[in-house]
Amino acid sequence: MPSFKSHFVSFVLRHSRKQAFSSPESLQRWIANARKTEDHQPPASVRSRLDITTRTVNDFPVYEIAPKGDEQRRILYLHGGAYVFEITSYHWNLIAEMADRLGFGITVPIYPIAPEHDFHDMFGMVGEVYRQMLEETEAEDIVFMGDSAGGNMAVVLTMMAAEEALPLPSRHVLISPGLDMSLSNPKLFEAERNDPWLGIPGGLEAIRMYSAGIDRSDWHISPVYGDLSVLPKTLLLTGSHDLLTPDNLIFAEKARAAGVEVDVIHEEGMFHVWPLIDMPESRRARQHIVAFLSESQTPVRQNARTLFEAPSAEAAE
Repeated sequence: MPSFKSHFVSFVLRHSRKQAFSSPESLQRWIANARKTEDHQPPASVRSRLDITTRTVNDFPVYEIAPKGDEQRRILYLHGGAYVFEITSYHWNLIAEMADRLGFGITVPIYPIAPEHDFHDMFGMVGEVYRQMLEETEAEDIVFMGDSAGGNMAVVLTMMAAEEALPLPSRHVLISPGLDMSLSNPKLFEAERNDPWLGIPGGLEAIRMYSAGIDRSDWHISPVYGDLSVLPKTLLLTGSHDLLTPDNLIFAEKARAAGVEVDVIHEEGMFHVWPLIDMPESRRARQHIVAFLSESQTPVRQNARTLFEAPSAEAAE
């Protein structure tokens, strides 16, 4: 049963953030207001407990959280925000917890966002970040993690890396990802009614501003339509009250059919990106992430050499 706090958060979202996605005009107003206050820097509470440095790639900041001890593995974290909103303290708190609990280094690109920038700018920057990571870290020691739009970007970036014949990351952690941005599934209309946060009209506007004229059913925008066989072992977290969940479950089945191991955490009553918010359900979700990334790396490295021909995993609840 969903916790009291999750019900409270859902109520607040439905009477606040849901408005941002109610229409194209409303989303544009929310973006304009956000630009006045957004700050991509890690909160002081995060800076005080982690070794963080900053550099630039393509004139945009990249934060580097140093690994603990002799740990070699790294996470490339791609934040969500519908491609139009900046990283938040909620993202940073999740990133800090992963750094503390796993000991991994974490790379956090503050990538260019729409409408000031578009798909080409975003992937030009994060693609370069990944290529630079490969100069220092073996691909088998790299994990892509992303929430919402960042989950989409993690999958697309892996597919683009495969096209370039670059080494591919060892695992994906996808938190409420947007994997079919065509938003054409009829089941989405019912899902929208249950979702306290996202809406189809605002979502389509965000995609329009970000997609640089690329068709929404192109795999660069909707990776569910791409070659899923190149993907690594994946943990997918999605909630029953998330607009994106019907398509996430389709993605999981298609990926398994393509030979990818996919573990699904389908949390009853949970809304979009719930693992970012401090409540009982998010603590459970974060434990799933830590357990998934703490598993022995040996099977994953074997999968990478054999194009991920391991049998599909069963969905977890």
